Amino acid sequence: MGGGTGLVACADIVLSNPDAVFAFSEVRLGLIPATISPFVIAAIGARQARRYMLSGEKFDGRVAESLGLVHQLVPFADDMAGAAQIFIEKNILGNGPAAVAATKVLIREVSGKPIDDALRKMTANKIAKIRTSDEAKEGLAAFFEKRKPDWQ
Repeated sequence: MGGGTGLVACADIVLSNPDAVFAFSEVRLGLIPATISPFVIAAIGARQARRYMLSGEKFDGRVAESLGLVHQLVPFADDMAGAAQIFIEKNILGNGPAAVAATKVLIREVSGKPIDDALRKMTANKIAKIRTSDEAKEGLAAFFEKRKPDWQ
């Protein structure tokens, strides 16, 4: 509950069973969900955070998915590890490791910022810098040569 659901809000990618139970239960204990609040609000928005953080009510995986807290539902709990492995192999492992790490930083740096000259300059600098990396050179070469990059 509470802290666990907050950890879910911090995760990059979340798979859940539809029957999983979530809650921001801190208020039921006389506490507040302070440390997880920025992550929860980023994941589900302030309006939904108000409802679920103020009420402490429980909700299932289906609701969590509709809120944006969960990305994908896995029908059977015993299939979770397999579903996660398939997702990782299909969608993550083929990507450039440094590019994935840099993208995580990029998301944090641009999230919630106004699209202004400073942000445009920062993002242009980031793409210019990464284009010259060995990983990007290998990735582009592999693409044009129709082969897998050497990090796979």
